[in-house]
Amino acid sequence: MKLELKNIEKAFGEKKVLKGVSLIAEGGRAFGLLGRNGAGKTTTIRILMDVFPADSGEILFDGKPIDYNNVQFGYLPEERGLYPKKKILDQLVYFAELKGMNRSEAVSAVEYWLERLGMSEYKNKRLDTLSKGNQQKIQLVTAVAHNPEIVILDEPFSGLDPVNAMLLKDVVKEIIANGKIVLFSSHQMNYIEEFCDSIAILNGGQMVLAGELNQIKRNYPRNRLVVKSEQKQKIYDMYKGNCQNGENDSLIITLDNPDDKKKAMQKLTESFDIDEIKVYEPSLNDIFVEYAGNQA
Repeated sequence: MKLELKNIEKAFGEKKVLKGVSLIAEGGRAFGLLGRNGAGKTTTIRILMDVFPADSGEILFDGKPIDYNNVQFGYLPEERGLYPKKKILDQLVYFAELKGMNRSEAVSAVEYWLERLGMSEYKNKRLDTLSKGNQQKIQLVTAVAHNPEIVILDEPFSGLDPVNAMLLKDVVKEIIANGKIVLFSSHQMNYIEEFCDSIAILNGGQMVLAGELNQIKRNYPRNRLVVKSEQKQKIYDMYKGNCQNGENDSLIITLDNPDDKKKAMQKLTESFDIDEIKVYEPSLNDIFVEYAGNQA
């Protein structure tokens, strides 16, 4: 499966919110849609889900204009959208039926996902009796019970403790392994890095960076070294002006030329007791700040 957005534009009154947004997401892979608040992520998602139309551009599914009668979406919103006073099982089955399942299919699917997420014991309780993290898991069931082709996860790990976050990670990996198209929208860059093969960064309604995450990182100048050593101060003094403190008590040394890496590594290992030395690779957080830091 392949989902394509081509040159999507949208304005509300005089304000142009999306300015030619294009992206490609494929089945069996996760795609990260990133941007600061107000960058256009939510508008893009709403157009994709046919909540309202784009002013121009097109959305293709497997190379043809998307048919919303035949392509199912699953959506996990950042804000809760379920009924707090209603019994959990009843409303989950109701939402699955709205997505086209008959009642027996809906009950079976909901029961499976409640069991998968460790929530079966709560199925006859009201939603508002559950913790925030458990409510998030119930919300996830509404996004996946009807077996959609496209799953959109907006801040999926918000409010989850480490145990539940690990459970949700396993579920997301299962969804991806089943060939679904998974779109992430999140400010938690560690999860995007863990799951997403490709990313796109929106800034002021424009796509400012898009592509394979690994390739994006490889395209950065490889002229910095990460060094860990008990002789940190001596190394810092040697490279004063080209050295700064990094994470986890490391040093980051900036070289004049990427081709100097091998020579610099050899000099450091011969001159000092080095615990670790490697080429510095920018984190997704570094990349995000660079491309989204000054929002248009």
